[in-house]
Amino acid sequence: MDIHTHKPGTVTLPPLTAGPHQRRLDLITIVATLGGLLFGYDTGVINGALEPMKEDLGLTATGEGLVTSTLLVGAAIGAAACGKLNDSLGRKKTLTMLAVVFFVGTIGGVLAPNLAIMIPSRIILGFAVGGASVTVPVYLAELAPTERRGSLAGRGELAIVVGQLLAFAINAIIGNVWGEHPGVWRYMLAVAAIPAVGLFVGMLQMPESPRWLISKNRHDDALAVLMQVRSEERARAEMEEVEFLHEEEEQAKMGGWQDLKMPWVRRLFIAGIGVAIAQQCTGINSIMYYGTQVLTVAGFSASAALIANVANGVLAVIGSTICLFWLMDRVPRRKLIIGGFIATTTCHGLIVISSFLLPEGITKAFVVLIFMVLFVFCMQLALNIPVWVIISEIFPLDIRGLGMGVSVLCLWVTNAIIAFAFPILVDTIQIQGAFLVFVVLGLIAIAFLTKFLPETRGRSLEELEEAFAAGNFR
Repeated sequence: MDIHTHKPGTVTLPPLTAGPHQRRLDLITIVATLGGLLFGYDTGVINGALEPMKEDLGLTATGEGLVTSTLLVGAAIGAAACGKLNDSLGRKKTLTMLAVVFFVGTIGGVLAPNLAIMIPSRIILGFAVGGASVTVPVYLAELAPTERRGSLAGRGELAIVVGQLLAFAINAIIGNVWGEHPGVWRYMLAVAAIPAVGLFVGMLQMPESPRWLISKNRHDDALAVLMQVRSEERARAEMEEVEFLHEEEEQAKMGGWQDLKMPWVRRLFIAGIGVAIAQQCTGINSIMYYGTQVLTVAGFSASAALIANVANGVLAVIGSTICLFWLMDRVPRRKLIIGGFIATTTCHGLIVISSFLLPEGITKAFVVLIFMVLFVFCMQLALNIPVWVIISEIFPLDIRGLGMGVSVLCLWVTNAIIAFAFPILVDTIQIQGAFLVFVVLGLIAIAFLTKFLPETRGRSLEELEEAFAAGNFR
């Protein structure tokens, strides 16, 4: 096939049209987001499974901490490894492999007779979680048309919060039906095997990313994939853009760590790593992991705190849904993310003020709950999906997997550090002190992102790369 050389932005893309190709793209999105669903379920299920697991396996407090934290360690390893695998093996093969790893890690945990088997099983499962967190957004971003890229690439994040909510609900159902059974936690963990099988079988039928195929000079295969998910006219126009950029990257010999010598690539790595770390510095996972304990400290009884904490899961899904279907492709990413940090930092400040000023009692507990739920809502409304989408968009084609992998590795490491430190902070400097730390981190994040975060909405991945290479980050 002839390789065209039209510069991105000089080819007018035909408008999107309805038809079987749109339905095919929606099916691919559903299958791929099973990886996000597994991510959410496997990080959320331990919330209800840990207590009966502790009794059944005789875990000490250290053992409990290891069961929770080793998944995060595995996730950091998986994010780093799969970022590079995405660039070498392809997005489809990596996701298919991760489905097997999800299944193996799940079964290992379900059958584990003791901590010695449970810990490696959790690390294996964490590897799959971290791998999915870097692979799903890139795969969807590269298959999505420019006009729908934000909403399609963001569905992985919606699937994560839906998976967490499913974990809370399934834990409640299984706990009530088989609560007296000493191995009830095994049933809770086993449910994750079902979407793992679905992801494996589904991905066998899905296409590879056309942009990855072009990066490997498989142009005919790439066009065939694009024609599955676009009209023929639109597919050929997009091919011209991607091929032009790939030729430029080959001439510049892009494709590895040596690209960091270029100032514009280095700036994108700083922005990607920075926004990933900043997202975790909001403390969102401290609330998702320890929300019940925070509410207990604030003044709720243990049983009331369990019920009140469900509000966090519900508001997370509502906020993500509004973001995905109403905001992502309408509001500039940069404005949404910086606005989200201003909102979440304000919520943290309100928690600090109310904790300082209000006397102990149920009024203080309810006020803290309101601001906590508002924080979770703002986080999901303006930060979670946009952050995952923007780090899947900003990197050049030939190092997209590497850039995403490094950014998400830093995200998981920050997650693990904050998850470890948060209960210690609450114990030593109380709720107000812990959330004051998040206020300071939020202000630093706002300053950093105002300076470094680029804008990505409304332009193809190829147009973005051309603009960034020219020094235009707005």
